[in-house]
Amino acid sequence: MGFFTKPGAEPLATNAPVTQERIQALLEASGWRFGTDDDGDTYGFWDGHQFYFFLMGKQEEILQIRGRYAGTVPLSEQTSVLPLVDEFNRDRIWPKVYTRPDDSETGVYTEVSTDLEHGVADDQLDQLLKCGIFTGIQFFDHLSEAHPDWAPADSE
Repeated sequence: MGFFTKPGAEPLATNAPVTQERIQALLEASGWRFGTDDDGDTYGFWDGHQFYFFLMGKQEEILQIRGRYAGTVPLSEQTSVLPLVDEFNRDRIWPKVYTRPDDSETGVYTEVSTDLEHGVADDQLDQLLKCGIFTGIQFFDHLSEAHPDWAPADSE
């Protein structure tokens, strides 16, 4: 009958398992530089902030994009950043934001995690990578604006 078909519609993209190789190919296609750590995880720096691309789960089907703020939040100021973190988590879907003590300072992290058990098309994976990076940067910029004394040295 043709109720649900569109003339000239393009075929749907094929879903495939997410792999570090696919992540790296998409980062490379975007012209971004990246590296691989000793565990085989991909990482890179955007606006000075480090982002990791982890594959988790029994079949490495969960993609997690984790960013770490490049600025310095003193350990004594951890409670000062929590209202900003709570507000951001409450008002936005992505990324999840949290703090964690790291030696003598407070690490501030963002995460976007997606279960890709049934695979993912390249265009969807590319969108997820960009979502993880750019929503993380949005929070990091927000944090630097609220607390300029914590901002990375090169962001002034």
